[in-house]
This record gives sequence, structure tokens and C-alpha cells, in this order.
Amino acid sequence: QVQLVESGGGLVQAGGSLRLSCAASRSIFWVNAVGWYRQAPGKQRELVASITTDGSTNYADSVKGRFTISRDPAKNGVSMQMNSLKVEDTAVYYCNVKEHGASYWGQGTQVTVSS
Repeated sequence: QVQLVESGGGLVQAGGSLRLSCAASRSIFWVNAVGWYRQAPGKQRELVASITTDGSTNYADSVKGRFTISRDPAKNGVSMQMNSLKVEDTAVYYCNVKEHGASYWGQGTQVTVSS
């Protein structure tokens, strides 16, 4: 098992930036399926960004060019830099790890973007 703790959310004006961090209870460097999801009120949880062990990344079309996911070895986790934030980015953001048929989630961190 692995425990995940997200941090870095908050309230920011449109056009601003935030950096989310996900700290894991053990190394997840060799886990091939690590990503950030988000869930806005009344909407389904959606994949925002993911990263593999070889550093390959994948982004939702809505965040391409604005968000960057990266591994954070110091925290045994991953981070996500979010720039040029939009009101529609408002959501609870969750870190996710898929390993050996199991899916692990953190408690989430709220990101609110005001106009």
C-alpha cells in the first residue's frame, strides 16, 4: 500500500499560478502510472496529467501548455506546476497511483480560481 498526501492548493486569481505536491509514504519512482486528477462540483473526476517511469507525460487537452507534471524524488512523489489558471480549473485535485491492480488516492487539495 501507499499513502498519498496532497498540498499546495488555495485561492488564486485567474492568470495566476499554483504548485501542487503529492508526498508518498514510500518511493513511487518505479510506479508507471502516477497522475493528477481533478473533480469539480457536479462533474466526474477527470485525468489532468500523468507521468511514467521514463518521464513520458500526458495531459488533458484543457491544460496542455499550462500545467507541468514532474517527479519529486525528495518527497517520494510528484508535483504539478499550474500556470495561467482559469476559473474552469477550479476543482479538488487528487494524486493517484496505480500499482499491482490497486488504485491509491490522496485526500485531495482544493484549488479555487477567481475571476
